[in-house]
Amino acid sequence: MPSHLSADRSAQPPEPGTVDALISRTRRLRGDVDAVRRDATTDEDDPQGRWQRALCDLAVHQLDDLGAHLGQLKAGLPDELPPFRGGETTAGTQASPAYPALMPSPRTVATGPSAPRTGSLLSRVGSAEWNLLTDEVSWSAELYQIFGRAPGTGPMSLDELPSVVFAEDQPLLQSMVTGCLIDGRPIDGEFRVVRPDGVVRTVHMMGEPVLDTDGCTASMWAVLRDVSELRRSERAVRETRDSFQRRRQIERTERRVAVELQEAVLPPWRGSLRFAHEGPAPLDVAGHYLPAATTGLIGGDWYDALALPDGDALLTVGDLTGHGVSATSTMAMVLGAVRGMAVAGVGPRDLMGHLNRLLQTAAQPALGSAMCCRYDPVDQTLTWAQAGHPAPLLFRGGTGRALERPEGVLLGATPGGAYEEARVRLLPGDVLLLHTDGLTRGSLDDDSGTRRLLGLAPRLAGARDARECVRTVVEEFGESPREDDACVMAVRVGR
Repeated sequence: MPSHLSADRSAQPPEPGTVDALISRTRRLRGDVDAVRRDATTDEDDPQGRWQRALCDLAVHQLDDLGAHLGQLKAGLPDELPPFRGGETTAGTQASPAYPALMPSPRTVATGPSAPRTGSLLSRVGSAEWNLLTDEVSWSAELYQIFGRAPGTGPMSLDELPSVVFAEDQPLLQSMVTGCLIDGRPIDGEFRVVRPDGVVRTVHMMGEPVLDTDGCTASMWAVLRDVSELRRSERAVRETRDSFQRRRQIERTERRVAVELQEAVLPPWRGSLRFAHEGPAPLDVAGHYLPAATTGLIGGDWYDALALPDGDALLTVGDLTGHGVSATSTMAMVLGAVRGMAVAGVGPRDLMGHLNRLLQTAAQPALGSAMCCRYDPVDQTLTWAQAGHPAPLLFRGGTGRALERPEGVLLGATPGGAYEEARVRLLPGDVLLLHTDGLTRGSLDDDSGTRRLLGLAPRLAGARDARECVRTVVEEFGESPREDDACVMAVRVGR
């Protein structure tokens, strides 16, 4: 059996200077945490931000409680306590508004809209004694405030106390009181009470039995603390943490599905793709996808090269708005339509028009840019059309230039968008570079990325194949902090 609290035990106050230093440090730390809370993001759609604010709120509540306890420690025993009938002196403590050291510094008290209105910390700690010999009960004034009980109604006996306690918490209270009175065990537990005004509060109760001179239990004293705001903050931390973890899990799952869908849709070939044309200038093609540096989500960029039934080659790149499974699934639909129409013999200009109508009538409307090229290896002519997309870059003889773009609006932007075609003859040794705008975006100078690409002309001229051309571009742009993903495809005309 644990040792009982003897009624003649004396309290030993701590050194005042040490407590003052702890109070000052607690106040400074409380102010620092409150500043972090005010600077936290207020975006309610950001689960990580909500979790960070909840942690700050919990830390503020805990520091408030710590400051109150240190204030009580500094004040020492108050002049008046609920009398203990079982002994000569008492060792209980009582919170009283007469001790201003209990209050947090006015400079650090939270006043923003996120600060809970809990009132003085003093009203959250009260004390009581239940005398078993005389049936007298003594409550501190603060305990009446915690229970929302008018002082004129008097304190509640141990038999009356369960009437305001949640039904599911009553067995716990009964067990704590019985263990204290009969077995001499200290009380340490929490229960919920319903005040007369209907407000529910969570109360933490700590206490011990007090023995008389014969060693019998004469009374039970307890300190009761309203921990409602503290527990509410702890629940908020758990809930926001769980919400953040669920969001992270959803994002990981969505990324995995998007990656798998992208890998299933984009060209299955890796490295170079050589078209076995019978014409004088076969093509060597290589492509690469570059993920965004600032987000883990997969976008709707694509590239593709396909040998068509009539001997021509389809070359296409494009970019749809959005990220994740939605963008990737729409990209799969668009790329499937491009392949089908190209195989059916639809030219680049008409193909762009059909794609525009497809995106406008899709279940999930989207905007996109695209470029579609059709290469005839016999007469070495490239016919192409674009929809709001960067023009191909043609590298020849160690220099590069952007082809002049034909007319074409973004896909899905307007009904009946007009699209035109352009033609250019390719020569053996030419390198054609097709890319999405995510590769060169991110500069105040819109042409800086294009100029960097054109500056690679000498290196591309010396490349052995299309794969080495793509590697050169990736080395130049791969480490750039892109806000969007990108695709690049190099087409090298055989000699």
